[in-house]
Amino acid sequence: MSKFLCRLSLFLCAALCASSALAHGEEAHCAAVTASVEDAGFSDVVTVTCRDGQALISGDVLPDHEMMTGIIGTNEQVPVPALNYASPVQLAPNLGSGPHTRDAALGVAVNGIPIYDYTAGGEMSQDDLASYQAHLDTVVTGQLDVCGGHAGRGDDYHYHAEPTCMIEQMQNAGPDAIIGWGFDGFPIYTKTNPDGSDIAQGALDVCNGQADDTFGYRYHTSEGAPYIIQCLMGDVPDMDRLPRVGPLVPAGGGRGPEAGRPPQGGVDALVFVQDEVTGESLMSYSYEGSDYYIKYAPSGTDNCYDFETRTVTNGGALYQAELCR
Repeated sequence: MSKFLCRLSLFLCAALCASSALAHGEEAHCAAVTASVEDAGFSDVVTVTCRDGQALISGDVLPDHEMMTGIIGTNEQVPVPALNYASPVQLAPNLGSGPHTRDAALGVAVNGIPIYDYTAGGEMSQDDLASYQAHLDTVVTGQLDVCGGHAGRGDDYHYHAEPTCMIEQMQNAGPDAIIGWGFDGFPIYTKTNPDGSDIAQGALDVCNGQADDTFGYRYHTSEGAPYIIQCLMGDVPDMDRLPRVGPLVPAGGGRGPEAGRPPQGGVDALVFVQDEVTGESLMSYSYEGSDYYIKYAPSGTDNCYDFETRTVTNGGALYQAELCR
């Protein structure tokens, strides 16, 4: 039997098992989402609002932990706040015609940071989901920091693998702690079952999930690819309208700077620092003996920043502009 058919059979089994799982209404699901944020200790930086069948987990997509350290295959993007970014989690999750994928966030961590699949470089097809995409693997290609995340094309920080630094911050860290939610409304746990037992080999389906007695279904992180939620098994209305953080644009209008491209062979000594007094952020690194950097600071206009950069992508030329969300 092919790998895809094996995973398809796992999905069908999960769907059948989920149909007999403990059901609960939208109010109880809202309470579960809210509790996952509060119990983890992130309610001071993340808000949960339930309305119109969704729990909106809102924050500025900028975590309070180390960022960018350890990246080699940088795309020369930096983490910039996206104020009041709201991640919608379905309050009546339903396993339907999945798996669904998109070239953007599939879920959200309990600290409000979006969660992507393990790849970078475009949306995967249904066939791609059933086979490992080594050339797009953000872990293998050195595109992620020590915390499992990086800044994407929208200069937005997000996770592509287990959010290890966030988990270390969680007040309720443990196998039974929910670390995030898929946009379809199903919870995400770490590498073991909630009772602490090991997950049986081959138990996780193509989206890195399995049946759950409480929620009907749950996702997990894993040691190897896909590392975290790879696709959505539940239905999501208007999948194409799920939120995404757009690229920064010049204050006066027009197009922003060209999207960064990972330099061939990777960079050295990449460091990202933030000055809490001035508000300035600086990412510096070297490539083939030359030094490069991206720095920015609030410009005084809401959601706008004064940028100064010398990147490999633009040939080391000085670029200065006020860029805005």
